[in-house]
Amino acid sequence: MPGSANLASPLRVFISTGEVSGDLQGALLVAALQRQATAQGQAIAIQAMGGERMAQAGATLLADTSAIGSVGILESLPFVLPTIRVQRRVLAALKECPPDVVVLIDYLGPNLGMGRAIRQRFPDVPIVYYIAPQEWVWSLGESNTNAIVKFTDRLLAVFPEEARYYARKGANVTWVGHPLLDRLSSFPSRAAARAELGVPDDQPLIALLPASRPQEVRYLLPVMFAAAQQVQAALAQRQGPASASCPPDFPQFWIPLSLERYRPAIEAAITQYGLRATVRSGQTEAILAAADLAITKSGTVNLELALLGVPQVVLYRVSPVTAWVARHLLRFSIPFMSPPNLVEMKPIVPELLQDQATPDAIAQVSLDLLLNPERRQRMQADYRRMRAALGEVGVCDRAAQAIWALATTGRDAPKTLSS
Repeated sequence: MPGSANLASPLRVFISTGEVSGDLQGALLVAALQRQATAQGQAIAIQAMGGERMAQAGATLLADTSAIGSVGILESLPFVLPTIRVQRRVLAALKECPPDVVVLIDYLGPNLGMGRAIRQRFPDVPIVYYIAPQEWVWSLGESNTNAIVKFTDRLLAVFPEEARYYARKGANVTWVGHPLLDRLSSFPSRAAARAELGVPDDQPLIALLPASRPQEVRYLLPVMFAAAQQVQAALAQRQGPASASCPPDFPQFWIPLSLERYRPAIEAAITQYGLRATVRSGQTEAILAAADLAITKSGTVNLELALLGVPQVVLYRVSPVTAWVARHLLRFSIPFMSPPNLVEMKPIVPELLQDQATPDAIAQVSLDLLLNPERRQRMQADYRRMRAALGEVGVCDRAAQAIWALATTGRDAPKTLSS
């Protein structure tokens, strides 16, 4: 019977997520579920909609969704039909072998559809929402929140305010803390990262993180690289004659690829803007850990940088039409965009959104963060306070334990708000 695991057979888990960040969080959870299976002395079979990281962690992919996703109204349209086709194929596969538990990770639009469909087709299978959509930040109404609460048996929250919001709305909530706390242990030290990259300890390094979604290549990459061009020129002028503290090739820009498909556009932009930049695939952790400053898109990487103590400037842009509709028709308004600011609902890192994200503004804020010791120290102090509000290490294992308990005991669990 689905939703009631048999100890004599593998526990069957299905995980649904998408985009690069969801694939990362899913991979961390897959590893934790496997540890839980070992502790319980039971086999586990994990199927997923995800990406390469989840597959490497041990999940069997029913669909690769790491490149299917967007933010924005117009931006999402090309992905609607492909997403529907993928979901139909996955639901058909699940019908052949129903899971004992379903885990949804972020991915608002597609996972709303998956959650409703799974609840209808597999009414006895418990559903866990892990890292819920940020309706608590930008909810434009109650419909999405109500849907999540209705089909979800347990919501595992990663932000304190997320937990409070969904608990008020009637969800069965447990706050587990943020999984990036666990991931931090896999990052190299600054010294080890620079040794891996071949960058001297006194060589300033600026990380550029332009894109994990296709529309970010179009709307964010040009202004980011134009700003980097200004930063490069300003620092070269400031440098003057070469000295031991200011090497001749200062500054160095490093760009970690989120997906290999973005390499041609990024390399073309490097040439166009005349940047002294290096593009690397598979060395994201080293580049982040080695950086003195990051100019970055909004997303999970902001929290990684904050936990590493790297000063950052956060950018967000969508198409002008989407921005106009959101502002004037939907009355869209949010307190903050980036995860570090959302943890404590205060401006820990500078955010330049839409029309504010101009090359001049980005360059000015970047130079201030790079050259102003007091500004850097204030951000570091804010980072430390933010870190203390994220919970304790062991997040993924706590999530895996909650998922395992629900899979083996069924859907009738008390509603709690844990801390």
